[in-house]
Amino acid sequence: MISKLFDLTGKVALVTGGSKGLGLAMARGLAAAGANVVICSRHPSELEAALPKILEGTSAQGRWFVADLARRSDTERLARDALSAFGRVDILINNAGSNVPEEIDQIRDEHWDRILELNLTACMVLTRALVPGMKARRWGRVIHISSVMGLTSKAGRNSYSATKAALIGMARASALDLGRYGITVNCIAPGPFLTDLPASVLTPEEQSQFAERTALGRWADPQELVGPALLLASDAGSYITGTTLLVDGGVLCKSF
Repeated sequence: MISKLFDLTGKVALVTGGSKGLGLAMARGLAAAGANVVICSRHPSELEAALPKILEGTSAQGRWFVADLARRSDTERLARDALSAFGRVDILINNAGSNVPEEIDQIRDEHWDRILELNLTACMVLTRALVPGMKARRWGRVIHISSVMGLTSKAGRNSYSATKAALIGMARASALDLGRYGITVNCIAPGPFLTDLPASVLTPEEQSQFAERTALGRWADPQELVGPALLLASDAGSYITGTTLLVDGGVLCKSF
């Protein structure tokens, strides 16, 4: 009975940014639960290497597509490609994102526009394109990967925090739009997961400070996001919608 709650056999999942880090870990978890998986990123070599890791030891099938989700035409094409790959998409995990730290009076328009398109608009475009099929089947899961930075912030994280907070608001509204069709819409807000993105923008001192901010005193391993993702992607989370699941190691518990 319990195992059936998390069983995704026959479902199809699209995980953006699925070639590494959190995306790869979640895609692997979905495949292990029985879902066929579609992943995307900008780099074909990374995708080609990632897919066998995701499918290893499972009975799932998978496809990958190259797409730069900061380009609207790529995002729209990805939706079409994902639907053509398996004829449906039941689970959408909007994971792809980036961060260009800039103080508010130093923001460059091209950076702002790219982060907004990638972190927020692409999530809307993919949801808009894939929801009609979910509505017809009266079952679907949309999961936006927000961030603890959508609930708090740090100097210079203007565009990143703005987009991650906006995902939380969009999930609440979309949950109201789609609930009557059996579709849930939620956010996961990860805290300090030491993937390529934070490693590229944080100094070693900042990385240590982030670890100290948690109640657990450490950075998280990407595998620690698999359980929360499976909860929201499966029937185990069928009555959870419009909410944000904080997976931050206790960062927001600590005020001083």
